[in-house]
Amino acid sequence: MTTGTAEFSKRLDQTAEDTEALLAKLLSDATESDEIVRPKRLIEAMRYSSLGGGKRLRPFLAVESAAVFGIPRESALLVGAALECIHCYSLIHDDLPAMDNSDLRRGRPTLHKAYDDATAILAGDALLTFAFDIITRDAIHRDAQVRLLLTRALARASGVGGMAGGQILDLAGEGRFGDREPVDVARLQQMKTGALLRFGCIAGAILGQASQKEYQALDDYGKALGEAFQIADDLLDVEGDAAALGKPAGADAALGKTTFVTQLGIDGAKQRVRDLLARADAALSVFGDRGDVLRAAARFVADRKN
Repeated sequence: MTTGTAEFSKRLDQTAEDTEALLAKLLSDATESDEIVRPKRLIEAMRYSSLGGGKRLRPFLAVESAAVFGIPRESALLVGAALECIHCYSLIHDDLPAMDNSDLRRGRPTLHKAYDDATAILAGDALLTFAFDIITRDAIHRDAQVRLLLTRALARASGVGGMAGGQILDLAGEGRFGDREPVDVARLQQMKTGALLRFGCIAGAILGQASQKEYQALDDYGKALGEAFQIADDLLDVEGDAAALGKPAGADAALGKTTFVTQLGIDGAKQRVRDLLARADAALSVFGDRGDVLRAAARFVADRKN
């Protein structure tokens, strides 16, 4: 067993624990300078959707990609917390009746069910903007140029050419705006799901002021991992069960979504995952043993059950 495989679960759990503690601190009732007040209902809703659940894979990727370059863990955890705020906001909005209309998330009621639609919308908005409060903090890196590059990369991963753009392509493919529009599943995935996962990988390269070769390696790895993650998600929607997933299974089929499974079939999708794992492994070769934990992360993404 490689060091990366042996260490992976422990390090994933530790990052989840550290991210939870950091988010709990950042999302406290105490105001920051230039804030007037943190309304109780809003901060409670933000905490409801951000704390107490999730594997924290995205922060883990930020922490481990930064570790390749010897970046202080505290700096990478702040980047991971900003990324997790974006991810949690996206889940809140995806679950709304106007989007995926989900009642269950991580084994408990979605935010709009626990509170109401208006609170859910505002909590999502607040988490989105709070992410950029975090990502620009001086504690992340002494070089303002590095913080600027991180901020720009996170904005592009989250916005019109990234996650938000991917979401509207997904809705268009369902026929939400008239006739169903043709879906390029690989491109949709790269935007809706893959963009934030990829950011977690290139964040370490930005923090580490990596060479072009090192940056490209983590970029290639992040793209392969992101696609493998989405294919695994599509397979789980077909083969998984609601108890393990913490959300209803079969939701994609119910909404008529075009997925990797509908395009490639189950066997074809599983073969695509194996090919992507090989790509991810090859991309990390430039780092030698320093890439072992990231290699284990790719295998975890491919083999996960929820």
